Amino acid sequence: MAITLRRDAIKVLMNQIKYYVAGERFQSLGPVLHDTLSYSSNATQYIFDAGQPTAETHPQVVAAGEITPGITEQEFIRRRKKLLELLPEKSLIIMTSAPVKMMTDVVPYPFRQDADYLYFTGCQQPGGIAVLNHEFGLSMFMPDSKPEEEIWTGQVAGTYAALNTFKADQTFSISKVNELLPDMIRKAHRLYHNHSMASSRYVDLPAFKNALSESKVHDLCRYTHEARWIKSQSEINLMRLSAAVTSQALLQTMLVSKAHPHEHILAATMEYECKIRGAQRMAFHPVVGGGANGSVIHYSRNDQQIKEGEMVLMDVGCEIYGYVSDLTRTWPPCGSFSPAQQELYELILETSNECLKLCKPGASLHQIHTHSVQILSKGFKELGILKNTMNLTRSYRNLNPTSIGHYLGMDVHDCSSVSGDRPLQPGVVITIEPGVYIPANSSVPERFRGIGIRIEDEVLITDSGHEVLTASVPKEIKHIQSLLR
Repeated sequence: MAITLRRDAIKVLMNQIKYYVAGERFQSLGPVLHDTLSYSSNATQYIFDAGQPTAETHPQVVAAGEITPGITEQEFIRRRKKLLELLPEKSLIIMTSAPVKMMTDVVPYPFRQDADYLYFTGCQQPGGIAVLNHEFGLSMFMPDSKPEEEIWTGQVAGTYAALNTFKADQTFSISKVNELLPDMIRKAHRLYHNHSMASSRYVDLPAFKNALSESKVHDLCRYTHEARWIKSQSEINLMRLSAAVTSQALLQTMLVSKAHPHEHILAATMEYECKIRGAQRMAFHPVVGGGANGSVIHYSRNDQQIKEGEMVLMDVGCEIYGYVSDLTRTWPPCGSFSPAQQELYELILETSNECLKLCKPGASLHQIHTHSVQILSKGFKELGILKNTMNLTRSYRNLNPTSIGHYLGMDVHDCSSVSGDRPLQPGVVITIEPGVYIPANSSVPERFRGIGIRIEDEVLITDSGHEVLTASVPKEIKHIQSLLR
């Protein structure tokens, strides 16, 4: 018979041991608490290690009542309630944590949690499965403690953390999945999971295969993305912080670029400046394209020197407590735009400013994109780089194959299941990023060849219009030149 740990039972246990010091007292409570408590022989209180920052271990980061920095227990409970309200009765949701990805046979890449799993549980660690339904709320199957591994990797969240830290309604060892989950699946009328994150721990179960054969299994993403699309005030605060850190870091990097015009130095400076301001990681590998490398939209080598008179395009962002930023600026490290660079840049800047005017409730990303294509097409023709050919669309896409923007949040391309035709609402965050990308071997007039320009801002939709979260980074030519000089 499986043992279920309930929150009230754990509280009783914790009250009993709160001021106990000796290790044998911990051991007497059995294996449930064995790997969740650390203690000092010189102290009178235990230190609970949940495997991630908590209000007890990191009070400078996590406030009392929060599960993750800036997000309270009650907000996580509301998130789960909202998700269940989107689904029919007797639905069962299965979410898995992200897998650990390996760089070599013994060296893992830094772990990043799946956005949906983090959004609904608050758990930043691998190895778990979360199950949610109307009947029993949140159940978390948590990894078992392995002392021989924890000596290398440290504490991980287990069943105790599921109840005490993440506020699950019930919790089980991950080893109980085969025993307990099949019955949950059989009782459900509909089963929802993320196809791209599916784990063999449950998809190989006969009960899951039967549900699949009976067409009871559905993709969860459209519902989780719907729940995450509009940001709460707490999320907006975190996104403002992430945008501010990236903006400050890019300003410092722009100042460095004149004395050190090397792609790898600018990439390293950007990451350093983000992390000393509190970022846990970069949102993506920085794009630092000097000269013609700027015409490669997701250029990643970052290994070239930027020549005198060339521009550099930097597309960067950081992640703070689960929320990312995304910002692009293009400038000449030497401090002066050439006439050709200035002509193209002013067109991209005009497009950016005009598209920002459309950012308000009721507009859609697709509408803003269509407007940007009209402005850019007209400008490209006037500059002589877009000809009236038989296939005008293809010729335009050779200069700019990208969309004007995307949703932003816990992922860089956030809530991808939400249509770009959807009218924007207050609390939605998007990017506006017009650009032009002309390879060195292009057939356009020679003075424009090898130029890549993108101007990208992070935009919060508000009741009255919008707020540009990255407005502190200059993009007007006179402001850029003043900064660099």
